[in-house]
Amino acid sequence: MKRRSASEAAALADTVWTPLTVPVTTRSMMCILVSFDIRTIVRIVCTNDRTYTWRMTQGVIDGRRARGDESRRVVLAEAIDIASIEGLDGLSIGRLAEAAGQSKSGVATLFGSKESLQVATVAAARARFTSTVIEPARAATPRGLSRVVALVAAWLDYSRGRVFTGGCFFAAASVEFDSKPGPVRDAVTDALDTWEAYLAISLGYAKPEVPGLGDPAQLAFEITALLDAANTRSLLRDTDEPYARAAAAVRDRLRGLGAVDTALRPLDDRATL
Repeated sequence: MKRRSASEAAALADTVWTPLTVPVTTRSMMCILVSFDIRTIVRIVCTNDRTYTWRMTQGVIDGRRARGDESRRVVLAEAIDIASIEGLDGLSIGRLAEAAGQSKSGVATLFGSKESLQVATVAAARARFTSTVIEPARAATPRGLSRVVALVAAWLDYSRGRVFTGGCFFAAASVEFDSKPGPVRDAVTDALDTWEAYLAISLGYAKPEVPGLGDPAQLAFEITALLDAANTRSLLRDTDEPYARAAAAVRDRLRGLGAVDTALRPLDDRATL
């Protein structure tokens, strides 16, 4: 097997790990000690082709993966906003490439097919919804009625604030794909079911504070119906009034089941016309 000189191997090491500073020490066994000051990683790379090529390939793969992940994030950020207005069927490789400043071939390589792009877009929208609505409510409130009220208030703010340019992404996607079986509908359905189930579970924890509450899943269904209606009517009429009416309706429903007014104040604030 042909061996590389220490200088040749050192030059290749610079190529693999650029822009890090790579101190190199040669050894009689024809190996290179490559040390990094980041995370105190120490690697010994032998100069025979087999060992060195494996290290070089790993470096190339890691770099490509990082660039691919970043490109994917940029493209999906554009995709979810376009889809919230024009629908998931309105997505195209060419349109996204132009919007994201990427090549068509690059975008096609990232997703492979339009269906894969649509499923990835649903996943990205789901992650944004979770970080905007669910995670803040969980971080700010304990389980119980305050969590339920925080979730409803956060959803109203999310839709009214146009986190997605076209309003609630999932309200639009569910209408678009409700009669189109397949992976995209499955992804939309799973996202909606997860949200409604989480709201129902949160309502279950609130039972001691809402003595008249019988079936948490039923009330979760009613609340999500009110929220979806507020989103749709706000978009159609270009007004925030439906959000105030939805907040008032949820507040009054909880109050009628025995919830105390002090716990419902965040909804009072959003029920003002």
